[in-house]
Amino acid sequence: MKIGLLEDDQNLADQLLLNLRNSDFQCRHYNTGKDFLFAVTHDSFDLLIMDWQLPDMDGIDILRKVRQQQEWPIPVLFLTQREAEEDIIEALEAGADDYMVKPARPGELIARLKALSRRNRTEETDAEEASYGPFSINHKKRTIQLNGEPLTLTDKDFDLTTFLFENKGRLLSRKYLLERVWGVSSDINTRTVDTHMSRLRRKLGIKPENGFRIKTIYQHGYRLEEVE
Repeated sequence: MKIGLLEDDQNLADQLLLNLRNSDFQCRHYNTGKDFLFAVTHDSFDLLIMDWQLPDMDGIDILRKVRQQQEWPIPVLFLTQREAEEDIIEALEAGADDYMVKPARPGELIARLKALSRRNRTEETDAEEASYGPFSINHKKRTIQLNGEPLTLTDKDFDLTTFLFENKGRLLSRKYLLERVWGVSSDINTRTVDTHMSRLRRKLGIKPENGFRIKTIYQHGYRLEEVE
């Protein structure tokens, strides 16, 4: 799981990063709201940890902006010194999924993150088929149909298409796609992703007329968007 951490206290951030990485989480740290918001809108994260009091922005305002910009409901844990009941209520009502008061006990923090991950993880459907507008995916047969007509796809095409639909509305970086779909290190050449995306657009007929489009986010990745 890849985590985005917003914390302006460098000593505390270093402790958190050590605990997270020792528990096999990937984590990127940001100490300003501006840098954090840019990263969230241009990269892929599975979960966010946010402080409230920051040098350049208010944590609640940042949270509201995250919720406005992200169609995919990314889990957010607020980690702050503020412990008043009204503060907790305000953060939860603004879109936080969980709230912890500093200093966080390492074991409890990791347990809460794992619980959030389980609760908010993109659910892989147990049903044999799943439908997304005119697209029908049969997980057992590993086939995809468009308006009832079968599409000719490779195994990797199927894996990538399924992952895109299960994460529709979410920005997926090229490196993240390589890790999650191809199962390879993110330092591999990302042109592989671009080649497959170009082919999928043609093979699947993903275009506004069929209710979806794959949007290229320059220098960052792709997002499957539903078109009304």
